[in-house]
Amino acid sequence: MNLRNAAALITGGSSGIGRAIAESLASSGARVAITGRDKRRLAEAAESMKVVPIVADVSSESDVERTYREVFKEFGELVNNAGAGVFKSLVDFDRASFESVFATNVTGAMLMGREAAKHFISRQRGNIVNIGSTASLRGAPNGSAYYASKFALRGMTECWRAELRRYNVRVFLINPSEVLTNFAANAGLAQKENPTKLRAQEIAYIVKASLEMDDRGFIPELSVFATNPKD
Repeated sequence: MNLRNAAALITGGSSGIGRAIAESLASSGARVAITGRDKRRLAEAAESMKVVPIVADVSSESDVERTYREVFKEFGELVNNAGAGVFKSLVDFDRASFESVFATNVTGAMLMGREAAKHFISRQRGNIVNIGSTASLRGAPNGSAYYASKFALRGMTECWRAELRRYNVRVFLINPSEVLTNFAANAGLAQKENPTKLRAQEIAYIVKASLEMDDRGFIPELSVFATNPKD
C-alpha cells in the first residue's frame, strides 16, 4: 500500500508507541488522526506532527461512535494502540483495576475494530493493526490483567482476520517486547533508561513497513524483541 495520501486513525497517539507510529505515517505522506484522553497532551502532539487530534476514550462506546462520525469516513487504516496496565499479585488484585485494563485493551480495541470493520466491509478494503505485546505469548508474575488482556487481543485479532479476509481487509498483530515509553511509569513500574531496550521508533518502523507491503500480501503476526536486553 502506498502511504502517500492514505489516511490512518491511531488510538493512544499522543505519546509512546502511538505517537511514533503517527509521526512515521505522517512523514510518509499519510493523513493521520490520533485519539487520546489527555486534551493538553493530545493537542501538543497533534500540533507537533500536524495531525488531527480527537479527544476520546476507547473504552467509551459513545466516544468511539463520535470518533467515527467525525472522521472515519475519511480514514482507511486503523491502528489499535491505546493500552493500559495494572500489575499486582493475584491475591492483591481488585476487580475494578482488573476490569479497567480489559476496558481499554480488549473492549476498547473491539469497539474501535467493530466500527472500522463496518466501513471497510462496505468499501471492500482496509487495514487494522493491533498493537499487542510479547506478553500475549507467555505468562509472568503480577501479570494477571495485562497479560490476559493481550492474550485476549491476540485471540480477537485471529477472529477478525478469519472474518474480514474475504472483504480484502488485512488484520495485523504487532507484539513488542519491553519498549522505553511512559507506559511503565503510568502503570506504577520503575523502568531504567537502557540503550539495549526497544524504542517506540522500532515499532513504528514495523507498522509502517507492514502497511507498505502491496495489498496482495500481509504479515499476520510479528513479534519484536530487543537484540540483547540487558537489565
